Amino acid sequence: MHLLVDSTGLKLSGAGEWLVEKHGTSRRRSWRKLHIGVDADTGRVVAAALTTNDVDDGSQVAPLLDRIDGPIASFTADGAYDQDGVYGAVAARHPEATVIVPPRSNAVPSETAETAPTRRDWHLQAIAEHGRMSWQKASGYNWRALVEADIGRWKRVIGHALRSQTDKRQATEVALAVDVLNRMLALGRPSYVRIV
Repeated sequence: MHLLVDSTGLKLSGAGEWLVEKHGTSRRRSWRKLHIGVDADTGRVVAAALTTNDVDDGSQVAPLLDRIDGPIASFTADGAYDQDGVYGAVAARHPEATVIVPPRSNAVPSETAETAPTRRDWHLQAIAEHGRMSWQKASGYNWRALVEADIGRWKRVIGHALRSQTDKRQATEVALAVDVLNRMLALGRPSYVRIV
């Protein structure tokens, strides 16, 4: 499986939203962060986690990986996941998996880059030699657009907000939404063919 990971925000709706709309009063907006893992080959959401908005994206990689059965060939995510903990979590659970995460613009090679380069060091070297766009194409990073499409599908079909008020109910709401989206995908998925 080629795993694509990303996160998005879902606002909390409820009586407070009605009051803001009716009376124009302001109140503190609260929201939750949804972390999802998508199988690049099938488009199915294979793992999801809901956290508070102050949780770091990289800290949710291990919980997402723990929800996936079977081996992972590659792990692809955006620059927010450029952390040692992410590389370590993937290596601990799937040692053969390729991690495709773009290094940040101010990233520096590790101390062992000359003698024992890490996967991240290889990414830095490829970007330095060929440029970021060439690295994206060569590494397969552009497949990450599929998880962005799934987030867009989530927000079009399910919505931008959570309706439940308690943590347990919100987790159940997310699990149901994942099931609904995966069932819809099973009913029919477009097949794209490039015409030259």
